[in-house]
Amino acid sequence: MSTDVGGMSGRLVEFSGALREHGVAVGSGETVDAARVMTALDLSRREELREGLASALLRRSGQRGVFDALFDLYFPAAVGRAHGAAAGSTNAEPSAPDDVGRLREDLAAALASGDEEELRRLATSAVEGLGMFGGGTGQGGWSAYQTLRRMQPENLLAKVLAGIRGAGQDGEAAFTDRLNRGEVERRISGFRSMVENEARRRTAELRGRERMARYGVQRSADQVDFLSARRDQYAELRRAVYPMARRLATRLAAKRRKSRRGGIELRRTLRRSLATGGVPVRPVYKTRRPGRPDLVLLCDVSGSVAGFADFTLMLVQALSDQFSRVRSFAFVETTDEVTDLIAPGAADPLGLAKRIISEARVTKWDGHSDYGNSLRVFTEEWPEVVGPRTSLLVLGDARTNGGDPELPVMHRLAERARHVHWLNPERRQLWATGDSCALDYARVVQMHECRNARQLQQVIAGILPV
Repeated sequence: MSTDVGGMSGRLVEFSGALREHGVAVGSGETVDAARVMTALDLSRREELREGLASALLRRSGQRGVFDALFDLYFPAAVGRAHGAAAGSTNAEPSAPDDVGRLREDLAAALASGDEEELRRLATSAVEGLGMFGGGTGQGGWSAYQTLRRMQPENLLAKVLAGIRGAGQDGEAAFTDRLNRGEVERRISGFRSMVENEARRRTAELRGRERMARYGVQRSADQVDFLSARRDQYAELRRAVYPMARRLATRLAAKRRKSRRGGIELRRTLRRSLATGGVPVRPVYKTRRPGRPDLVLLCDVSGSVAGFADFTLMLVQALSDQFSRVRSFAFVETTDEVTDLIAPGAADPLGLAKRIISEARVTKWDGHSDYGNSLRVFTEEWPEVVGPRTSLLVLGDARTNGGDPELPVMHRLAERARHVHWLNPERRQLWATGDSCALDYARVVQMHECRNARQLQQVIAGILPV
């Protein structure tokens, strides 16, 4: 890595721009702070530089993965083939099976010992020998997927555990396996990240850093679509729920404080102005006493939108103390109340949607969403729930599977409630496609696109009443 300060300053500006493109709020102030950090650090100590820039540029949780991936592009550990890499093929043909076998043997030993330097060297060697495609031309590069498909590090778990276990009785071996399984899985995940970073670094030298930063780095978890998120991204979203809820609660409290000031009270203002020659220097305002509203959730927990419902229920659960009362209803083919299932402290918030499907009466026949019947059951069995103080949130993609959407029922709910908002996890461009009735419902109630956690946070902060 170059240690030229002038060149590094330009690199830092490019790095900050790439972070902004990935949704990380980096302004001129943070960039100036990062430049000061660079002047105080030994630039040849790359990991110290990484941590120093992270402390200056990051302000929110959940963004470290994006930061690390971009840092490895803009401040690479090496240029070209890294020192210590095994001599790889110079064409698109894979290495011989014997070479792959030796790499896997070495990888198993490194995973057992936990040697980070050896794992990093093996990641570099694996990408060099197994990951090249396109013959090293401008249209080619190095593929982490191709490398990991040949290496199959997950399949080494049992072998690594056996190596760690060593001699011992059966009971001791079982205990050791349970103790070490999580650590070995963490090392395997770390090796996968090393392979991805090395493949990205090598490809960026052919195609350019800017292009790789734009298309080769995954966005932070709060910008990933709910409907396409992977399991690890959902885990990161779940960790971000409560910090997000605290920020939203602070905003709601501020809005509630501001809303207490009503219009000017004319008589008292005029009386007070007599002390200042008739000039109303200090007007007197009426005091409003807004109560906390009731919140009712009506959410689709079918498989297509279960992840979105899961995350939104967790968020509202964390915000429950901002409302006088929260009642929750779930549906797939029919509707059932699930307030007790998602009450704070009632159960582990992990997998709320799955728990609701297994414990509540929300399905009848085939498990496909039936919005019309669910709305009808909701209004017939719980007619008193929605009233003038109620804010109703409907969560779902509005795909009725060809059934009757029961728009008159939605009309009656909208007339009875204080507010009705529909949060839809699909892109707005898809609302008029297939069996979606989103545009029909949107003519009755306000419908908001909530594809990711960032959009959801903005929508919730804007629509929840005070």
